[in-house]
Amino acid sequence: MADQETAPPALPATQPDGATLVAGLLKLLDVSDLGDDRFQGARKPGGVGRVFGGQVIGQALAAAERTVPDDRPVHSLHAYFLRGGNEDYPIDLAVMRDLDGGSFSNRRIVASQQGKPILTMVASFHRREDGVHHADPMPQVPAPEDLRSEAELVAEYADRMAEGARANMLRPRPIELRPVEPRHWMSAEPREARAHTWFRAAAPLPADEKLHRAVLAYASDMTLLGTSTIPHGISWTAGNLMGASLDHALWFHDDFAADEWLLYVCDSPWAGRARGFNRGRIYSRDGRLVAEAAQEGLIRKLTPKT
Repeated sequence: MADQETAPPALPATQPDGATLVAGLLKLLDVSDLGDDRFQGARKPGGVGRVFGGQVIGQALAAAERTVPDDRPVHSLHAYFLRGGNEDYPIDLAVMRDLDGGSFSNRRIVASQQGKPILTMVASFHRREDGVHHADPMPQVPAPEDLRSEAELVAEYADRMAEGARANMLRPRPIELRPVEPRHWMSAEPREARAHTWFRAAAPLPADEKLHRAVLAYASDMTLLGTSTIPHGISWTAGNLMGASLDHALWFHDDFAADEWLLYVCDSPWAGRARGFNRGRIYSRDGRLVAEAAQEGLIRKLTPKT
């Protein structure tokens, strides 16, 4: 831990602005159509190491959306991460049209690199209908304007992180996060497995509902897995945890804007056998439950290297 007299590391002076970061995200989600229901997702500019899982999900969803009529928005997706993606290569996406029924369409997507699958996903699309309605209310939490951004918190705590995690955590992101509670990497003190985070795209997005859904799919992989580590005082930033997403499910309930504040309410009802299970509810600023997520991930406790 750094001496209190030492100033915390500052964010890089050349940090790109939100518009530049979001433009890069939009380029990632604008998959290229290769014909015959095959698409390709671009590499992340400057990306190093393993591909972020939310990127693969977002690109797979963007590819599937290209094969479904506009009047059938996605209502759910279920994905399995098979291998870690590599930032050195683009992502090939093959879409199978399993069903186009009277109300529903179903697509299977395989994301591959160098001929090997890294993710398989099934997505279901539903023609809009009216129906009965109920929803859990949004929790009462501080407004995002009253909270510090995660980027500010990371800069303050970076000197306490394991060297391998520091650069990755300091990297600017196209999604702005404002956590309500301290992050698991801020304190080893065990707490209840629950976390609330406001998030939104770091700059305005085009008025395209498919794009907003792809951005939400991308962001839904953030903060979720870490919830299962909170009661155990472990974190990959401390070098005492190996973590990786194993599967990811997402349900889209209602309309939303991904460039307006959304509240991600996460909890973890179970962890064991080196795995942690996590659930997430996503609310719009006006209190509507617009999406839900679930994910199981590897949380293997490690002995930090001295």
